[in-house]
Order: sequence, then structure tokens, then C-alpha cells
Amino acid sequence: MHTEMIDVAIIGGGIVGAATAMALTAGGELSVSVLEAENRLAPHQTGHNSGVIHAGLYYKPGSAKARLCVEGREAMYRFCHEHGVAHKRCGKIVVATREKELPHLEELERRGKANGLAGICRLTPEQIRQREPHASGLAGLWVPDTGIVDFFPVCEAMADVVRQRGGRIQTGTKLVDCRRETDCLVLETTNGLVRARHLVNCAGLQCDRVARMCGADPGVRIIPFRGEYYELREDRREMVRTLVYPVPDPDLPFLGAHFTRTIDNAVEVGPNAVLAFKREGYRRRDVRLADLLDMAVFPGFWRMARRQWSVGIGEQYRSLNKRAFIRSAQRLIPDLTPADVQPGGSGVRAQAVTRTGKLIDDFHIVRADRAIHVLNAPSPAATAAIAIGKQIATMAAEHFGTKKGSG
Repeated sequence: MHTEMIDVAIIGGGIVGAATAMALTAGGELSVSVLEAENRLAPHQTGHNSGVIHAGLYYKPGSAKARLCVEGREAMYRFCHEHGVAHKRCGKIVVATREKELPHLEELERRGKANGLAGICRLTPEQIRQREPHASGLAGLWVPDTGIVDFFPVCEAMADVVRQRGGRIQTGTKLVDCRRETDCLVLETTNGLVRARHLVNCAGLQCDRVARMCGADPGVRIIPFRGEYYELREDRREMVRTLVYPVPDPDLPFLGAHFTRTIDNAVEVGPNAVLAFKREGYRRRDVRLADLLDMAVFPGFWRMARRQWSVGIGEQYRSLNKRAFIRSAQRLIPDLTPADVQPGGSGVRAQAVTRTGKLIDDFHIVRADRAIHVLNAPSPAATAAIAIGKQIATMAAEHFGTKKGSG
């Protein structure tokens, strides 16, 4: 482990951390190290998502999500093209299957146009079937700018850029303590001491803990939600050509179970959204008492639970009952049967919750003494990562007095 002073330590080697390092090293004047606790990059949210490059349809115009997703989407397509990462701008259909969803579909169309999405258009039931012969709905919305990619090789390509610019990528380096000295932060890690003038916290599922370790009050607690997927069996993949999504519940920050053809030609069905009993709990049996206690002593968790208990019970039932899961997916693809699918993967979403029990929907990035903390970066953070990294570099230039990079 190098013990000389560095300018910026980035905690977390997911795609937001890698993109931030790429932005900070762009000028060639800053020494930057990415410290990742696991033995490889992108081990959690980045490496466990469905690989969708989001267009920017869902997000309130003017919000950070809307602005950064649209900017980041095009930057992501350019980056993948320039670095030879397999990707495809394939488009998707959002399908309204109930009368009460039609006003929400209209609102999505309005938001998409306000966010500058080109080519989105309404679809009749017949036009839905022309694009997706097995899908069914009262109306649809075609979104051509949506795409697919595997974000793990994207993250690896970003890390290569950082290394080429003189930055360091240090895996197996978990932060265990942080203390201040007059001119720097002294970071105690499982791989030795790191002295850094400044810190950027991109720790995802552990970001609130890292913030507290660094002496900041994050004001939120990370509540982990596991999303579980099925996959269409290989001989049934023709049921879905691209991506088919439901109209999401406007009161929840989740998109609902959908069908996604991945870049390696599989078709995922899901996810649901169930409470995880461990922050990195990808299986039902994964339990960590410290994580449970962390939730139990946080008043915002109980306030959230009181508001969302019925939704939570429904999601848990679909998690345990395959037929119930498939029934929810049959709203979009009526021909789907339990025999058409097999168990797939899962991911865990780091959802920031306030003390009042509110689920934070937008990106949440705050400044603190010698630090910037990314405290809520759920979907579409992977899509928007390059834009988020540039924003953090701008914040660093203002807050730390560092040189501003460009990407």
C-alpha cells in the first residue's frame, strides 16, 4: 500500500466510483485512488443489475435524475462505442394494462418529451403486438433511446482509463476508520493506511456508514431491497424481442416487474422488491444481525413500513410463490406460464430513507468537511454514471479547490 499523500480517495469501485475517478483524472493534475472493499470492481449494484441504458422517461423534468440520465445516456453510448463494449440501442415499450394506468402513461409521455427524448410515440393495442407479438395492453409507449449493455465491462473499461491517466484502482481495500489530521484524512483500510487530502464516498450499500465514519451525519439510512429475477428458458426467448415494461406506480421508486432482453441474448423477468435482511443479501437466507439492528433502531424504517406494509406483503408473497410472480408478469405477456421460466439472478438496491420514512427518489449528493458523499444513487445511476462523475468533479473543484476534469 502506498503511504504518500494523494489528492482524492474514492471509496467504492462500482460504476459511479469508476466514472468519478475518470472525471477527476481527466486533467492529469490530481492523484486519485479508488478503494474497493471487495476483490474485484463492480461487485454489488453495478454487477447485479439488468444492464438497461435508460432513456430518461420516468423522471420529473428538472430533477437531477432527469438531467443526468439524459446526458449520461448519450455519454454512455459514446463511451461503449469508443472502448469496444458491446451494447445496443434497442428501444422498449411501456404498456398500460388497466384503465387507471392510462393517465400515468400520458404523464410518462409528457415527461419524456419534456426531457428531450426523441421519437417516443403512443401505440395502439395492435401496434404493441406488431412490435412485441406476445405482449398485450390497452395502450403503449415506444421509447427508442433505451438500450442494453453489461455494466461490468463498462466499469472495467473506465478503470483502464483511470490507470492510463495515472490513477490507482485498489481492490481488497475496505475502509475501516477515518480520522482527520491538519492537512488530510487518514484512512485506515484492510490493506494499510491511505492519506488523502479529500474523499469522495461512492460506497453504495455502505455509503451512510462511510459518511458517519468520516464524521458526517448523512441524515438518511440505507435500507436494502432485493430484486429477484426469473429468466425465460432458452427455447422460449422468442416471446420477447426487446424490453417490455409496465406503467410504474408513481408513489414508489421501483419500476415493477418487466421483461428485458440482455446483451448476451437472455431474457430476464422481474424484478420484485423485497426487504433484504443483509445489505449484500442476494439470497433469501442471507441474514446479518448488524444490518437488521441498524434497520430496527432507525425510526424512518418503521415509518416507511407503516406506509408501505401492504405493498411489502404483496412483494414478499410473489417472492415465495412462483405462480403469483408469473401472474403479475402475465399482465404484460399473457401467454407466459410457470414452465417458461427458470430461476435467474438477483440484485440489491441501496435505497436511502429519511427519518420521516420517505424513500428518497432523486440522486442525493452532499458536501461535508473534506468530503463529498453520494448517499442515494439508484437506477438510473449506471446509465448516468459518466454525467454523475462529471458533476462530482465540478463539485470537487468548487468544494475542494481541485482542478476540474472533463471526463
